[in-house]
This record gives sequence, structure tokens and C-alpha cells, in this order.
Amino acid sequence: MNLTKFFRAALAISALFIGLTSTAKADFHIERGDTTGGATLDVGAIYIDAGNAVPYDQLTFEVTQAGTYQFLEIAEFDSAIFLYATGFDPTAPTTNLIAHNNDIFTPDDSGFDTSGFVAFLVPTVQYTVVLSGIADAEFGKYSLTIGGPGSVVISSVPEPSTWLMLGLGLAAVGYTARRKADR
Repeated sequence: MNLTKFFRAALAISALFIGLTSTAKADFHIERGDTTGGATLDVGAIYIDAGNAVPYDQLTFEVTQAGTYQFLEIAEFDSAIFLYATGFDPTAPTTNLIAHNNDIFTPDDSGFDTSGFVAFLVPTVQYTVVLSGIADAEFGKYSLTIGGPGSVVISSVPEPSTWLMLGLGLAAVGYTARRKADR
């Protein structure tokens, strides 16, 4: 299945999902990614007969308003989705797990799979959604839609290059201050 067909299918399912679950005022966040080559998770700790080294991707976020939020993952592989509150530890995949699903709707010969659930979320709690396959050989591209009464605020982790620039900047300031002190 080519990428264009995948995203058309993702858009169609998202539109259907949004139409069925919309509220008077709802915000939606769409995230696209790829689990290929990612760190691995023991999905078998959650689902019997699942893989124990399944590549995954994760997204850490908070919400701006309490309420019911809908999660929908559309993937090019047999997918699973997990939601954690107050921290995710890949070495203990059942700790802090509050919701999970591995199949909603998978049309025959479509080349994609859907997973999702509904969960009540509150502000000031840090949540992590983990997207993976069911088996060790299940990985690839996905699209994640999160919708609810408030906004989804993504927690960003600085890139290594950002840390490098910060370190170099601090070193330059320290060097300049030392040169002024030596005069």
C-alpha cells in the first residue's frame, strides 16, 4: 500500500471517528510517526501470545481541560495502543497503564489496522501514549488522532543538538567572563 492510500484511509477513518464522537467544542491533535527501528516493548506482558520485543513510539502530553478524550491509531501493521498516567517505564509495561486496545476495525485487504479507546483525562497529569504492534515483526507508519474538550499539549524533549548549543553557549559565556576577570 502506498503512502497516499494510507493517509487517505487515515483521513477517512479520522473523519468518521470525529463525526461520531464530536462534542459541542472539541480540539483534535494529529500525530504521524513510524515505529520502525524504535526501542522495543514487551507487549506480551499485557496481551497473551504477543511479542516481547515489539518496536514502539511514544508521545508524552498533558491536556488543558478535564473530560473524555478519544484516541485513534491507524497503522500499516497489526497495531496496539497504550495510555499511561504519571509516567511510562518500558521495563514495567503494566505499571501506570490506564487504557489499551489492539483492534477496532480492520477491513479485509485494506493494508491498515485501527486501534483506539476513550479515556477520561485531567489537566496537570502527564500522560504517555505508546503505539506499537502486537508481534515483534509488526512495525511501520501510523497516524494518531487525539480528540477531546481541551487541547493536547505535547511535552517536548530537547534534541541533542539543542543541548550541544546550550553547552557551547554557556562555555562561551564562561570563557568571556574568565578573560574579563584575568585583565
